[in-house]
Amino acid sequence: MTSEKPSSLPAAGKLQTLLQQLARTPDKLFGKAFGQQYGALCFRYKECGPEIEILVITSRESRRWIIPKGWPMKGKKPYEAAAIEAWEEAGVRGRAKKKPVGRYTYLKELDDGNVAFCIVDMFQIEVTEIKTDFKERGQRVLDWVSPSEAARRVREIELKSLLVNFKPNASKTRS
Repeated sequence: MTSEKPSSLPAAGKLQTLLQQLARTPDKLFGKAFGQQYGALCFRYKECGPEIEILVITSRESRRWIIPKGWPMKGKKPYEAAAIEAWEEAGVRGRAKKKPVGRYTYLKELDDGNVAFCIVDMFQIEVTEIKTDFKERGQRVLDWVSPSEAARRVREIELKSLLVNFKPNASKTRS
């Protein structure tokens, strides 16, 4: 997988329009319960030593940099749902930790034009398998980058902090 820039960036006008919409109708944001999502903090060790790379992907619509994430899945535990999202959105599989390594919040624009305030519990996945044929192939750009570069690319402040400070919670140590 090569490092590519998204072909289009979110228009500043679209973000401004979303904020203006929220200002006019705050009940859309504050009148409802928070949406729960599960995210996959996918990482791999570099060839030599303890340094890691983190997987970032682009969203399908705005093409901004994000991490794989999605809604809860019936019959699946949170860490299992995160692992499924990583597979469907990025074609990666690996060892997922059962406990979240952190969480962040963001505003999600829904298909009907409404906005949901989402809380994303993040689950660490040490990637052991990468496939080029996966469900959302061709709809996203994938890139493996340093934790600091991953933090630079994403928009959400809490996610930036989580990425730049991420240290794998491993049962074994690497040298």
